[in-house]
Amino acid sequence: MLDRKDLPSPTGKHPGSPALLCNPTPCRQSKPALRHRLKVFLAAAITLLLTLLLVQPGHASEAAAADIGKAIYLRGTLGNGKPLVASRMDGMRTEGADAACVNCHQRSGLGAKEGNKSIPPITARYLVHPRASHREDLDLPYVEGIRADRDPYTDATIARAIREGLSSEAKPLDYLMPHFELGDADMDALIAYLKRLDQRKVPGVTELVLHFATIITPDADPVKRAGMLDVLENFFASKNKYVRAPAPRVTSTRLMMFKANRRWQLHVWQLTGPPETWQAQLERHLAEEPVLAVISGLGGKNWEPVHAFCELAALPCLFPNVEAPPASADRDFYSLYFSKGVLLEAGLIAQDILGSGGGKIAKEVHQVYRASDSGESGAEALASALRRAGIQVNNHVLADGAPGQGVDQAMRKATRADALVLWLRPPDLAALDRLPVPQAAVFMSGLLGGLDSTPLPASWRKRTRMAYPFGLPKQRLINIDIALGWFRIRKIPVVDLQVQSDTYLACSLLSETLNHMADTFVRDYLVERVQGMLEHRVITGYYPRLSLATGQRFASKGGYVVHLDESAGAHRIADQRWLVPSSDIP
Repeated sequence: MLDRKDLPSPTGKHPGSPALLCNPTPCRQSKPALRHRLKVFLAAAITLLLTLLLVQPGHASEAAAADIGKAIYLRGTLGNGKPLVASRMDGMRTEGADAACVNCHQRSGLGAKEGNKSIPPITARYLVHPRASHREDLDLPYVEGIRADRDPYTDATIARAIREGLSSEAKPLDYLMPHFELGDADMDALIAYLKRLDQRKVPGVTELVLHFATIITPDADPVKRAGMLDVLENFFASKNKYVRAPAPRVTSTRLMMFKANRRWQLHVWQLTGPPETWQAQLERHLAEEPVLAVISGLGGKNWEPVHAFCELAALPCLFPNVEAPPASADRDFYSLYFSKGVLLEAGLIAQDILGSGGGKIAKEVHQVYRASDSGESGAEALASALRRAGIQVNNHVLADGAPGQGVDQAMRKATRADALVLWLRPPDLAALDRLPVPQAAVFMSGLLGGLDSTPLPASWRKRTRMAYPFGLPKQRLINIDIALGWFRIRKIPVVDLQVQSDTYLACSLLSETLNHMADTFVRDYLVERVQGMLEHRVITGYYPRLSLATGQRFASKGGYVVHLDESAGAHRIADQRWLVPSSDIP
């Protein structure tokens, strides 16, 4: 609908303008003049109406076609809602999501490498490029699998390739390329979507600078914040120290890495206020400071608004320091995490309570956590898993107050427990020293409780098992020593080794990935390449192994449940090796 204030005024002024409001005799005009202005107004109104009637439907139909093409490409769903069907010469037949183009050509459309097979890019600029005798003659950003010596595709030959598996020169494509059953309307929509995949100008990328942000929520630990920023700022400064003078643009097909000579610029997006205001703040930050990606970052209990914003804005968020990431993250694309944090710990504890042989060690479990802390998310996940198995779960919530306050009362309420789970931080754990040790089996969060430096009283250690979502100290000696050496050289104080190590690892992964991307700076492609780099990463920080398969967003999948002994900081492994919780726990 049209708002009156947006219509032309008979006086030629906007109805809200000072000139109109201050004119004491707006009607003292000749009738011919008024008739003329009325004709102008009517003409403008008719033009606007025709625009709404004639132009908008075209845009709507284009948008609808693009949505259909996107659904075919990403989900394998046709315009009529039926599944996409694909078959190969060897008789293999797939449909729906299993047949979707994204499975091979990736969300970016820039292809991938599977074993010794290179899957080519299929965005429009790569399909329609003119024939070149050598890859070095192509004026395109470099990606693996690019095809040079062939005729350019047209809409007709693209359709033939999709339906019949024939190239632009009518030669058979690789046997891995299926033949898809697509009608003309769905084919047109898919080709239109391939054309929309091209990104010539990417936010946060200039000829000289790559812009990145890190996001910090208001409830983030200030000590961890200082440690993380120390690592980020020093890493960026180190990168920029060795940036050479501008070099000629890297042609796509020259296999020349480490040639994209751009400075790295870090933007710190410090959020304030309640979570419901964060999206507006992030939108403003991104509009004022466009960035290629978010690197690292730091959150408290609630990271969900940040995660949701990055998905909505198609903004990569690479390995934030978050104790309680969204449980639904595996269904998304742009946010990658090293670990599920307390959610992984909940899975480890649940697996231990339920018993590997199916025998439960507890019928009634009591949990203690402090309100407004990450332990609440872990407690909710554990309770859900145990209740599904028929175990009674009672929660005791400590008020958001002074450290140690309320611990006595909670312990008195948990006397009937067969198993007690503590989602507490060091100050609350230290307060247990004045309380008798329960007869129940005790579990604790290592991530919240201080890991190897936990202040859990010696009297409690014999009965306590700790969820440990990292590699054990002896396993990670070399990994951590590299980071520690880097910190020492740059005189970075170590205030939280796990957070600072993860931040250093995230920056290193980003640097290596960008080097291999040459000058193909596309957000989706960045996420895809990071996934590929993880699999071959030797130095993995706190984690024994990192990997991301399709549909996975948590790179470390398991951990340990360790026994504690009476000596401070000492521990030993329980009766299992590295444990990956069952997919339904939690």
